[in-house]
Amino acid sequence: MSELTLHPWFFCGIGGSGMLPLALILKGHGATVAGSDRSRDQGRTPEKFAWLERDGFNLFPQDGSGITSAGQVLVASAAIEDTVPEMVRARELGCARMSRAELLARLFNAAPRGVAIGGTSGKSTVTAMTGWILTSAGHDPTIMNGAVMKNFVAPAAPFASARVGNGDTFVSEVDESDGSIALYRPAVSVLLNVSLDHKSMEELRLLFGDFLAAAEVAALNADDPECMALAPRAKQVIRFGIDSVQSDIGVASGSVAESPTSISSTVLDRRDGTSHALMLQVPGRHNLANALAAIAAANASGVSVAEAVTALGSYTGLARRFEIVGTSPSGVTVIDDFGHNPEKCAATLRTLKAHPGRVIAFFQPHGYGPLRQMGHELAEVFARLLGPEDLTLLCDPVYFGGTVDRSEGSERIVNLIREHGGKSDYIPLREECGRHMAATARPGDRIVIMGARDDSLSLFAHEVLNSVG
Repeated sequence: MSELTLHPWFFCGIGGSGMLPLALILKGHGATVAGSDRSRDQGRTPEKFAWLERDGFNLFPQDGSGITSAGQVLVASAAIEDTVPEMVRARELGCARMSRAELLARLFNAAPRGVAIGGTSGKSTVTAMTGWILTSAGHDPTIMNGAVMKNFVAPAAPFASARVGNGDTFVSEVDESDGSIALYRPAVSVLLNVSLDHKSMEELRLLFGDFLAAAEVAALNADDPECMALAPRAKQVIRFGIDSVQSDIGVASGSVAESPTSISSTVLDRRDGTSHALMLQVPGRHNLANALAAIAAANASGVSVAEAVTALGSYTGLARRFEIVGTSPSGVTVIDDFGHNPEKCAATLRTLKAHPGRVIAFFQPHGYGPLRQMGHELAEVFARLLGPEDLTLLCDPVYFGGTVDRSEGSERIVNLIREHGGKSDYIPLREECGRHMAATARPGDRIVIMGARDDSLSLFAHEVLNSVG
């Protein structure tokens, strides 16, 4: 890590979910870190940037004024346009540049033991669960996440998407969407699922297969045929799963019990025949599957299954992952959720529909490009999983500026939902959607606020709760 603290760093988009934890980890190891963010300039989520400044980060307007020396290293995602002032100024000065993925891989590979969490969905939750297990077991890990981990939130760390530890282990989610998963050299690879998202299935099979082959041990989802088809690529395998009898770490038949806010089961270690009572404070079968993945990951890192199960009993979840904002006096519950691709949205909707009550699903697409790429699949999910009494509402996609093609938007998705037999409305402005939900919500309804890339969605969820109250 010492070579990474020899020069100052500048993060373009420091408040982003992928950038912030990296900045926290670098600073936690003694590096000088500064940054800028378009959201700060636009006045969004001011509390986050005020906290960063209190914590010693130097923040600048996104006008290039923070790039002052050729010795600075500029960290910017691949999506940052060359016309952004920091990019222009860094080129003029000859500053080195790294992508978010390159920096994360450098940090990860420098650790004595890396645990990498991969797959289309569930990465952030399994990273947080695994990190909590290892922390509870005394391994003092460093954890890099794309979401705020509630177990590590404290007055001094209100946006705890990273933990800086002094142990040998570095736990991180790793991304396949940009191909950067190939940069990592993990001791433990965890593969949760393989499904269509940003790349074709052929590309995903190659990337995830290489990811498994790079590790000493691979933890694989035995319930996912695509995962199991890649098992021969791994040197050593620990299989986990709810339904598959091939799983090494599974659940006893008939032991799963769900409530609107929790799920429990008996975890079986089929390798030694032991059983362990698991009670999770987060709901949904997908979170039970996530827990089994984390138990397998921790077990591959030297933690017993019994110890891992016990630790998960005090796991409190992630911000914006089926986060219950509250219930109004009139009996309407509002939930804040990160669902933005077909699989994540499906997991949330299944959890909601496992219990009685009408669902009003508000969805803010996280960009025009993703909407074009996965619009048909998203529409099919909302139409199939919600009933005739439920409603899906879409506003316009999030847009913070730039040259993206905005010719096709949310109205197309609403029409597709209707074509699939679902009930859906398009209201361009998010504030108007909020007023519509407040006016139509009835006692017993669940309103779920879904979307990514926009921290203000959490504030919107609270506004909706206040308005229905």
